[in-house]
Amino acid sequence: MIVGHIAIYTNDLERLKRFYVTYFDAVSNLKYRNETTGLETYFLSFEGSKTQIELMYRPNVTDRPSETAHLGYAHLAFTLGSRAKVDYLTQLLQSDGYVIMNQPRVTGDGFYESVVLDPDGNLIELVA
Repeated sequence: MIVGHIAIYTNDLERLKRFYVTYFDAVSNLKYRNETTGLETYFLSFEGSKTQIELMYRPNVTDRPSETAHLGYAHLAFTLGSRAKVDYLTQLLQSDGYVIMNQPRVTGDGFYESVVLDPDGNLIELVA
């Protein structure tokens, strides 16, 4: 079985698309718009992966709770392939003003990773 896509609602579709295209080499399709519901979406694809991210905007969607830990999906994890790549992307995101929740480190379960926030505050793990 393969995860087809993961969907994320956002209030700023273009900003979130730019983030994933710029830092994760995502390739976006053309924007879809449903004139009846106001739904707008982009599907983002990643080289070497069949899983996509669907970014969605809809005028009547409300914000989620502001606490970092909440029920539901917790984070997205991107496997970058090496510690050097985790270090590099973490530093790049930090220098570009993004929030780094955890600097690169070896976790208790043996992963080398850092944790950053995307522009909407979603947790993103960068994993070696």
